[in-house]
This record gives sequence, C-alpha cells and structure tokens, in this order.
Amino acid sequence: MTDEKKRHEITFTKAVHEIPGMDAVTIRRDISYGAGDGLRTMDLYYPPHVNEGMSQPAVLFVAGFPDPGFERFAGCKLKETAGYASWAQLVAASGLVGITYSHQEPVPDLDRVVAYLRQNSTTLGIDARRISLWACSGNVPTALGLLMQKTEVPFRSVLLSYGIMLDPDDSIGVAKAASQLGFANPCAGKSVDDLPKELPLMIVRAGNDRTPRLNDTIDRFVAAALARNLRLTLINHASAPHSFDLLDDSETSREVIRSMLAFLRVAAA
Repeated sequence: MTDEKKRHEITFTKAVHEIPGMDAVTIRRDISYGAGDGLRTMDLYYPPHVNEGMSQPAVLFVAGFPDPGFERFAGCKLKETAGYASWAQLVAASGLVGITYSHQEPVPDLDRVVAYLRQNSTTLGIDARRISLWACSGNVPTALGLLMQKTEVPFRSVLLSYGIMLDPDDSIGVAKAASQLGFANPCAGKSVDDLPKELPLMIVRAGNDRTPRLNDTIDRFVAAALARNLRLTLINHASAPHSFDLLDDSETSREVIRSMLAFLRVAAA
C-alpha cells in the first residue's frame, strides 16, 4: 500500500451512492495473476454471506492507464483509489463479485487477468460464464479492445461510463488524446462492426462533461450502435460532469448509479 500522505486528494473520493452491505463485503487482496513480482495483482470483493463452494457472477473493472504513470500522478495504483474500491463494494453488496487489479501494460495484462479468472474460476468462487466488464473515461478503449478479440469467450455484459469511445478515422482525435494522456487505445481503426452483436451494452453519458470532444465520440458510437441494432441501453445524465459518480453528490447521480447496478445484476442473472 502506498503512503497516503503522498496521494492526490481525488484518490480518497468515494462513489456518491451507498447501499446496505457495503461494509460487510469480504475482500481478498493482492492475488497474483502475473509473475509473482507484486506488480500484477487483483483484489476480489465478495458479497456478504456467500456460501462456500458457490460460484458468483463477477464484474471486472477495466484499467486503461498504465499503473506506473497513474501512480506518478496520483500517488497510488488505480485499484487502491477510494473510487474503485467503493464501486467494487457497491457491486459486491449487489450480489456480484467486484474485481480490481494492478498492472503494468493495460492490454496484455488485461488478457492475463481474464485468462487467470477463467482458469481459476472455481478456486476464486466466480462463474466464468457470467463475467461483465465495467470501464469509465480513458479506460474505455481498453475494454472495447478486449471485446473485439474474436477468439475470446463472450462476456455477459459491458458498462461504459463517460468514456472516450471509438475513432476509426481519427476525425475526433482519440488517438491524439491517447498519446497525450497516456491511455491505451487497442481498438484504433476499428468500428462498432467489430463488437459482438448480442452483447448487452450500457452507455452512460455525462451531458455536462467538459472533456474536449469526449461526448462527440459517445454520440457517434451510439448512432453507429443503433444503426447496427446492438443491444444498447443509454443513460444521458444531462447535468452531469465527468466523473459524476464521484463528484456530483445529487439524487440524480445516485439514481443513475442504481440503474447501472441494476443493469449488471440483470445481465448476470
């Protein structure tokens, strides 16, 4: 664990919504999925009162910013932030296993995480057939890239919140933003046509997001997804800023978070 005195204040910010049972979840920390060097580990948040031997559906929180760079800025790994920890607790208190992880290289390490979860699902107490993805902001392209791997076993659902989306012709500048901000962009040059058609997909749009052209990428993605008739659920939180789930302490934000959790629960059923 990193020194809290050196951490950016945003890393202590929790989700603005709480539900019963969050404080009662069981956490298995720092399970190695890599070379055993301590740089590639995952934390699993289990629902309260899970019977031993039961396999639970899970939600994997995708990370698209390399931990070394994120840690230089924030003073801790992404999985150590209160935002991700509280979201994992929300998921666990909703009856699913929340999974966060540390990494060095977003794309290959995500592949390693998924492979480890599927190969060790029985020991970990998760149902490998019912894993959903959750990603936000600049982490979204890494999640989309994983979904576009044709050899992968399909996921149960994917939830993408206030995220930078696809930019097949670079007209909106996703590739440039990835280079400037440091997030991975494995789906460069690909389109909505590369996504699994039957996958339940939720997009959460923050209508008052000031990130340059971010909502333009969402709007184009949604239009293309509807044209292809994907299984899309869209929430437009009209007044919301970027990271509204952490920064906008309003009843509307809490209602949106409740809808997000409900989507994950229904998809896992």
